[in-house]
Order: sequence, then structure tokens, then C-alpha cells
Amino acid sequence: MPKLKTNRSAAKRFKVTGTGKIVRHHAKSAHIKTKKSPKLKRNLRTSAIVKKCDEKKINRMLGL
Repeated sequence: MPKLKTNRSAAKRFKVTGTGKIVRHHAKSAHIKTKKSPKLKRNLRTSAIVKKCDEKKINRMLGL
């Protein structure tokens, strides 16, 4: 069986932690920031852990 190719768009969006969890960034944080509150912009800066139900799909895209 050949090696799995990594989905390059997924590789740029997700990182795997040392414990095996997948980290993602929040959406809606790139532009049009004037109408967003400082609290929302501050919360969008932090990274988030991918939910359990999506882990299998992302692991397949990352070739894990």
C-alpha cells in the first residue's frame, strides 16, 4: 500500500501537540476588525483544540 499524501491546506491550518491533540485557529479574525469588540478580537487570537468528532477527518488529511 502506498504512503498517504498529506493534504497541504490542512497541514497549514492544523498543528499536532505533543499529547496528540489537534490545535486550530479561530475564524473571523483576519479583517473587518473595526466593528468587532476588543474582547472578541482578544478571544479570537487564542488557539483552540479541535473537537473529538472532527479529529478522525483531520488526522486522515494530515496523513496520521
